[in-house]
Amino acid sequence: MRARILDRLKQIETEHSVKILYACESGSRAWGFASQDSDYDVRFVYVRPRDWYLAVDLERRRDVIELPIDDALDINGWDLRKALKLFHKSNPPLLEWLNSPTVYRQTPGFCEALNDLLPQYYSPSACAYHYLHMARGNFREYLQGDSVRLKKYLYVLRPLLAVLWIEQQRGQAPTLFQALVDAVATETGLRAAIDGLLATKRGGLETAWGPSIPALGDFIERELNRLRYANFKSDGTSASWQPLNELFRAYTVAD
Repeated sequence: MRARILDRLKQIETEHSVKILYACESGSRAWGFASQDSDYDVRFVYVRPRDWYLAVDLERRRDVIELPIDDALDINGWDLRKALKLFHKSNPPLLEWLNSPTVYRQTPGFCEALNDLLPQYYSPSACAYHYLHMARGNFREYLQGDSVRLKKYLYVLRPLLAVLWIEQQRGQAPTLFQALVDAVATETGLRAAIDGLLATKRGGLETAWGPSIPALGDFIERELNRLRYANFKSDGTSASWQPLNELFRAYTVAD
């Protein structure tokens, strides 16, 4: 599969006249709880030739590349300018990409440059708001009833534990779910329930259903109730755009 992904990335560069600066695994495989039939969720950041950006209609131009999902591969990417605008907002999905345990392509120095800039732009409030919104939405949408899709517990627990991580002032939440569990899921019954769920998820199929798990449901409801009036949303960073402008110019080249 890795060879197939690398070949597809080369095709994207040729077909779209772009250079891929960074490509990684996202989703359940990056988080560490893939099922036997989980898709490969490949995400990448790309840049176009400099003249493409010197356009009157730049804001109307598409800044993503999205490929149709096939039987096992879900692949899409963001233009560098879009990615840097989101980096300025401390966008959690992008930060997770940059810390993915599985990297397919990486231009030397690119991730290092972003990580060096991260202290200027990282916002705990913005990240906590994102994760809490995700946990609430997934809980409301998928975990109501006596029988549930088991993987949806993880799509609530991962962002919820990320909120707790941030609350405890541990810094940026890790991409790997196990790191979150080890640090903040300290209750014995909760930990045992999570370990059992992970074993079921990794050994089963993406579509597996099962009875609701009280130990997980009780923890989720308790924490969401506690966070009901939490006000994490940030008004935005006042950090300068100049370092990101310089990085953008460093990675765009003339035709």
